[in-house]
Amino acid sequence: MIATPQAMHFVEPLALQSGASVRDYTLAYETYGTLNADRSNAVLVCHALNASHHVAGVYEGQDKSEGWWDNMIGPGKPVDTNHFFVIGVNNLGSCFGSTGPMHTHPDTGKVYGADFPVVTVEDWVNTQALLLDRLGIQQLAAVLGGSLGGMQALSWTLQYPDRVRHAVVVASAPNLTAENIAFNEVARRAIVTDPDFHGGHFYQHGVVPQRGLRIARMVGHITYLSDDVMNEKFGRELRDAVVGSATGYKYSTQDVEFQIESYLRYQGDKFSEYFDANTYLLITRALDYFDPARTYGGDLSAAFTRTAAKFLLVSFTTDWRFSPARSREMVQALLDNQRDVSYAEIDAPHGHDAFLLDDARYMNVVRSYFARISGELPACSSNNGVQPALAAHTGGAA
Repeated sequence: MIATPQAMHFVEPLALQSGASVRDYTLAYETYGTLNADRSNAVLVCHALNASHHVAGVYEGQDKSEGWWDNMIGPGKPVDTNHFFVIGVNNLGSCFGSTGPMHTHPDTGKVYGADFPVVTVEDWVNTQALLLDRLGIQQLAAVLGGSLGGMQALSWTLQYPDRVRHAVVVASAPNLTAENIAFNEVARRAIVTDPDFHGGHFYQHGVVPQRGLRIARMVGHITYLSDDVMNEKFGRELRDAVVGSATGYKYSTQDVEFQIESYLRYQGDKFSEYFDANTYLLITRALDYFDPARTYGGDLSAAFTRTAAKFLLVSFTTDWRFSPARSREMVQALLDNQRDVSYAEIDAPHGHDAFLLDDARYMNVVRSYFARISGELPACSSNNGVQPALAAHTGGAA
C-alpha cells in the first residue's frame, strides 16, 4: 500500500485550553482506503508520543518507510482498508509536518521555539474534528489509539460523543500516575538543562540539545520495555569489545561495558537526530495534563456519563507504565454507566511496546472487533466513490 502525505491549512485562530490561541497552522495527515458513499466507514487513528500521521503503507520509492502501525492497518489486516477509510493526523506541536515549534510564528516572522503555546489532548482532538469537518465526515465508525493515542481516542468520546460510534483504546490510561509524571519530568529536565537548549530558542543559535534528547529517550525507552524482555534480550551480557580483568569488567565509570548500555545509547543517539526538543516538552506535558475526571472530583464514572460510543479496551500484563489496572479502571467506569464495553488483557512479555508488535492474540482481538464494526455499516454503503468534498481536500494545502 502506497502512502501519500497530505496537508490541510487553517487560517482561523484555534482557541487552546491554556487560554492561548494559534492561527495559520497546518495539519499533516494521510488517508488509506476509500470513503464510502454515505461516509460511514471512517476510522481515525491517533498517534503516540514520537509517532506521526504516517500510520501505514510505504512511501513510493523509499525503502524501510513503513508506517508505525503498518502491521495493524492495511488491506486484509486487522483494520482492513478494503472496508475502512483510515485517517492518520499528525498532532499540532509535533515535528513531523504539522505546525509546531520548528515553524514560523505568523505574527513575529521568527521560529516559534519555546514560544509555541502549550497544547493538550483536548486541543488535539479539536483540531482533528476540524480536519474531519473539512473532509465532510460527521461521524467516525471508530477512533483508535495506543498509549497517548488511546487518551485521544478516549477524549473523543467525551468531547464529541455523537461523532464516534466505537472507541478502541489500547495500552492507555485515564490519567498518568505520579510515577509516570516523574519519569516525564526527569526527561524534560535532561533537555532543558542541556547547555545547547538556550531556553528553547536553540534554533537561533544553530544548535540542537542532543545530549538532553539522548537522555530523555533513554529514560523513556526503559519504561517502554518489561524487565523480562530486557533480561532476555541483554541480561548482563558485556559488549564484545570489552577487554579487561579476569571478570571481564574494565572497572571504569565512563566506558560502555554492558550490552544494555550500548543499546540505550544507540536508541538515544538515533532519537536525537530526528526529534525536536520543544516538541518533546510539549507532548510529555500534554500527557501529564490529561485527566478527564479532574472536573468531576476525580470520579471517572461521573466523567464517563458523557460517553455514547461502544468500547474495546486492550492492555498487556507486563506493561507497567500503563498497567492493566488502569484499563480495568476505565472498564469499571464504563460499566457503571451501562456502556457496551469489551476488554482484552493480553499476557505478553513485551511491556508497553507490546501495542506495536505482532502478538497473534492481540491482532485477532482487534480484527474481530473491526469485523463487528464492518458488519454494522449500512448494507447500501459502497467503497467505490469518493465524494467531491473529500476530493477537494486531499491534494495538499487547503
